[in-house]
Amino acid sequence: MKPLHFLSVATLLAFTSSALLAQSATLYSWKNLPKIAQPAFRKDTINITRFGAKPDGITLNTQAINTAIEECSKKGGGVVLVPPGLWLTGPVVLKSNVNLHLKKTATLLFTTDKTQYAIVEGVYEGKNAARNQSPISGKNLENVAITGQGIVDGNGDVWRAVNKSQLTESQWKEKVASGGVLKDDGKTWYPSEQFKQASVGNKSMLLVPGKSLNDFMDMKDFLRPNLVVLTNCKKVLLEGVTFQNSPAWCLHPLMCQDLTLRNLFVKNPEYAHNGDGMDIESCKNFLIEGCTLDVGDDAICIKSGKDEEGRKRGMPTENGIIRYNTVYNGHGGFVVGSEMSGGARYLFVHDCTFMGTDKGLRFKSVRGRGGVVEHIYAKNIYMKNIAQEAIFFDMYYFVKFATDSPRDERPEVNEGTPIFRHMKFENIVCNGAEKGIFVRGLPEMPIEDIQMENLTLQTQVGAELVDAKGISIKNAQLQSVKTKPVISVLNSSLLSFDGIQYAQNSDVLFSINGNRTQNISVKNTEFKNAKTKAEFLEGASEKELIFTNK
Repeated sequence: MKPLHFLSVATLLAFTSSALLAQSATLYSWKNLPKIAQPAFRKDTINITRFGAKPDGITLNTQAINTAIEECSKKGGGVVLVPPGLWLTGPVVLKSNVNLHLKKTATLLFTTDKTQYAIVEGVYEGKNAARNQSPISGKNLENVAITGQGIVDGNGDVWRAVNKSQLTESQWKEKVASGGVLKDDGKTWYPSEQFKQASVGNKSMLLVPGKSLNDFMDMKDFLRPNLVVLTNCKKVLLEGVTFQNSPAWCLHPLMCQDLTLRNLFVKNPEYAHNGDGMDIESCKNFLIEGCTLDVGDDAICIKSGKDEEGRKRGMPTENGIIRYNTVYNGHGGFVVGSEMSGGARYLFVHDCTFMGTDKGLRFKSVRGRGGVVEHIYAKNIYMKNIAQEAIFFDMYYFVKFATDSPRDERPEVNEGTPIFRHMKFENIVCNGAEKGIFVRGLPEMPIEDIQMENLTLQTQVGAELVDAKGISIKNAQLQSVKTKPVISVLNSSLLSFDGIQYAQNSDVLFSINGNRTQNISVKNTEFKNAKTKAEFLEGASEKELIFTNK
């Protein structure tokens, strides 16, 4: 007779985590999503031509556009109309109760004259920093919008450095001929000598005590602005417009509430350094729907501040809906991190398509960030030609190791320890990726309680779990080409695999590694398709893997 097995403390904790996940869903669920308040505007319309604006691509219309916005706001708000044409302008500052409306074939083209952009106090990766004034900005506003079918172009190429390897030979020759300077090795183009010196010298743009904005004048050209920055605003709408060619991040709502981004086209060149599409930072109640993104860095990205400053701000990005979006080029389709020190929670991602991104669902952080990322729900995500991982968690962002696996070090858990937990992903389809699932937590804080169900992943490698706890994968087709192993586990516990399908004649189904690996259950899975059902390496114990046949 086999001995009875009593539930361990770890198992009870796993059940508790699952119970908490189910309980949290009662606050928000797929049938009871967050509500996002919409702005409302008077119908009064002011045409920017009333103030002398000219659509010739030569006249600088900064004053005319800003005057129209100010006058509209003073009169109680309404619509500021940008008619068809090429409208050259410097920085535009939005005001409350104003809808800046761009008609089809209207383009706001921001000037390449960098003297038009003052050095201001801004934010860089979650920390206070000196930046050039954003082409479009607004602060402490309510009821504000940019709508229409026109184009907002940041003229970003004059601001950005670029590596030779990122361009074709003819593009590189054209870039060099346009001016600027080269790095000493001839492999990087900089827009100016000032930019080069700041970059090579690794000069900091962060604002620290005793340093004023004037102290940054010798590196002004290096302080690239984000295209649109809206700070501490309520009831914000961006709809229908194309935002493109940003010097750095494209759209950056910061500490906003009731934010809607609808039917936007966000476009940056593939080589655009920091060319993110949307960075939603410390915002509450937001909707991103029907948008198309093709960018040079992360596409739809969730942030909440960096390290100690982010934790002091203490504003999670929460109560968000991301749906019906398409992402082409980008480092990640939907991304959380790595600046997530204020946390993120109650985010619902569904019915999105990622075509050719580096990663699909991307979660990233590192020791020192802190913050809690939890209650993330994703379903009906369709991917094709993903360069790296379809589903990706990594708590070693930008950390380099001598080997592929992190060292088995376990520093004390503190306020700088990032926590990622309580998530559910359903109906995820990927046709082409290097790896289907990659989860790498920290030895002292595993990635915990991630439920994945109904997956169809055609990839080179199936799944790899490192320092993970309470991961459940159910009804998954892991049709990996490289079949040794289909699933790799290292120093992880309380894992559940139910109904796993994989390629016939696979070399190894499971590779179980590490003496901290325990409590792995596999059921409803056919084993005869694999030459070897399981291998045990690096101190892993065979008794920790329990198979239950169909």
